[in-house]
Amino acid sequence: MPWWPLDPMTLMWIQVATGFTGAMTLIHVFKVLGKKLGTVPSLGVHFSPKGTCQEALLKELAGAHKEILVQAYSFTSDPVTKALVEAKQRGVHVVLLLDRSNEVERYSDLHVFMENKLDPLIDAEHPIAHNKIMLIDQQTIVTGSYNFTHQAENENAENMLVIKGHPELVTLYRENFMKHKAHCRPAQIKEPKEFRGEAKKPEAEVRKAA
Repeated sequence: MPWWPLDPMTLMWIQVATGFTGAMTLIHVFKVLGKKLGTVPSLGVHFSPKGTCQEALLKELAGAHKEILVQAYSFTSDPVTKALVEAKQRGVHVVLLLDRSNEVERYSDLHVFMENKLDPLIDAEHPIAHNKIMLIDQQTIVTGSYNFTHQAENENAENMLVIKGHPELVTLYRENFMKHKAHCRPAQIKEPKEFRGEAKKPEAEVRKAA
């Protein structure tokens, strides 16, 4: 039986043992601890452009301790890429499943992942691998329309959910992730092509690259 929320009988005995003030203090501590451990259900809702999507995502990645599983269509967000590289460097197990377009798009951060030994995989089984999902420590789900790109953060109208405290959902997402991983292949850098929408970098970076 879950330890939270407390059933009425348990709550009554806590109040008897500690007094009302002590019981309320303990309950507050349980709630805070539960949120940190991802056991208390919570839902964060974020929007872009220039909203709180990237800020919220970077916070979740910085707090990862064991595992980050990523499914992504386009990947040009340097801050998110850096956060994943840093997670790998501190010992977090990071697995990336990317759409095949990253192998040929000029501004994809695929090469950064490869150079830092994250060993990204390509899901070429489908016309487009269009998922935008991160599963963190088998507790947190990040998903929505929000691509992990500069354009999604600064220009597009997007949404992103941060879901915690729903282990049954994590199980379903993780099982689906593993099904896709099973038919993926190692990434390769190929002859670049012109970007397709989401792969676009900031204008300043485009001029610099030219």
